[in-house]
Amino acid sequence: MEPYCADAAADVFAAAIRTFNCLLGQLAGPQTASFTHDRLEEVIEQQGRELLRLLLQAHLDLRALREQDAVAEARIGGAGIGGVAAVVGSDGLPRRRVEMRHHRLLATVFGTVTVTRCAWRAPGLPNVYPADSALSLPVGRHSHGLARLAVAEAVRGSFDAAHAAITARCGNVLGKRQLQRLVQAAAVDIDAFYRQRIPVPRTRDELLVLSCDAKGVVMRPEALRPGTAKAAARATRTFRTRLAAGQKSCRKRMATLGALYDAQPAPRRPHDVIALPGGRAGERRPQPGPHASGKWLCGSVINDPDEVIAALFDQAEARDPRHARAWIVLIDGARHQRDLIRAEAIRRSAAITIVIDFIHVIEKLWASAWCLHRPADPAAEDWVATHALALLAGHTRQVITDLDTQAAHLPTDRRDGIDTCIRYLTDHAEFLRYDQALAAGWPIATGVIEGACRHLIADRLDITGARWGLAGAEAILKLRALITNNDLPEYWRHHLGQEHQRVHGQHDYQLIA
Repeated sequence: MEPYCADAAADVFAAAIRTFNCLLGQLAGPQTASFTHDRLEEVIEQQGRELLRLLLQAHLDLRALREQDAVAEARIGGAGIGGVAAVVGSDGLPRRRVEMRHHRLLATVFGTVTVTRCAWRAPGLPNVYPADSALSLPVGRHSHGLARLAVAEAVRGSFDAAHAAITARCGNVLGKRQLQRLVQAAAVDIDAFYRQRIPVPRTRDELLVLSCDAKGVVMRPEALRPGTAKAAARATRTFRTRLAAGQKSCRKRMATLGALYDAQPAPRRPHDVIALPGGRAGERRPQPGPHASGKWLCGSVINDPDEVIAALFDQAEARDPRHARAWIVLIDGARHQRDLIRAEAIRRSAAITIVIDFIHVIEKLWASAWCLHRPADPAAEDWVATHALALLAGHTRQVITDLDTQAAHLPTDRRDGIDTCIRYLTDHAEFLRYDQALAAGWPIATGVIEGACRHLIADRLDITGARWGLAGAEAILKLRALITNNDLPEYWRHHLGQEHQRVHGQHDYQLIA
């Protein structure tokens, strides 16, 4: 059999050439002379997408012809049984029977195409398709390019909106449930990707700042944690249409988030953070705080908080394996998180300094202010500023004493806010050494992790009407963190390599005699 010639290549591209010439004729002809620009865009978009699909189809057909020609040459020149060559599968066993023109469909960003390839067979053994490995085809029908587009659309809006956007761009190439499965499959290698990644080295004088927080995600009943599911089963509703005071819906599962970043120390004084009572005066501008760089976010709705904190410390040790830098941990005061962080630091022999978020402290002071001032009283602002400056100067015990003294004359029913603040300051006094933090140039606010809670969860997982399963919520959360870290392009290359290994293995199929 003679090998294919240039005419065969020209034949497979004939349909694409005809479509291009047709589009060119339309644009050059009189029928489009009166089109508005938006109508022209529609014509070029529709026919251009079909042209791209035909080009892809033609290339696949050409590769099929080349494979058939190579098989025919091997069968003629082979020294195997009946002069037929063989292909060895990943199991090490040869397949000597070959069938031409096995077909499978592949949905792509240009539309659906047909992949034609040769099947190598042997009795009792699964078929081997060398062309599938050469093209790195997925197990399912949808291409890797379509999977990446599904990720890009699904992480920024609802699955319905993502499905509509993909259908408008690519045609009817996948359904909503298939879209969800593609997104879940796209996230399977994120943890392994970060475990093997080597961070960019940083200087020793830079701070290494860790922070974590938790936020609830509304889940379907079967995805709740056991304790929450039991509480939901036991709950009785006072009203049919709303919750009564103090009642909880028991519909959420807590997702734990972690943030890690580097920062150059930026020493400040208390009045750089809080203006003096009465406002700032003069021309002196407040000194800025430390600037976060190299931010890295992680999170999970499936894993327990200790696992997320362990992953956060893994990344911290990857950036500072010798523990030569100052490790600052910013939290909001949750005792459970604080205990887990301390336990992880002890396990790794890492010296950490825990700082309670100053914004949470300010909120406690404002709650106290309304116990002593009338609503909307301007004096409350100066009262809060005075006590906040004292805390920033390191006078925590004095602030506690002052609050207790000022509240001594209040009736019991008006002391709730101020008593809560006193308990909070007393319980966390060892983590409120803001005078040392400011002098050393450390950050004292959890803005990075609070922003992550809003961006990673509230902006997507907490949209109106959303109720999540575990796999879907986990995939979206991890993919949003990955994209926020600017790691999607590098991760996608890693993911495709891993996917190829899972589907096709390391075996390089070759014809043997």
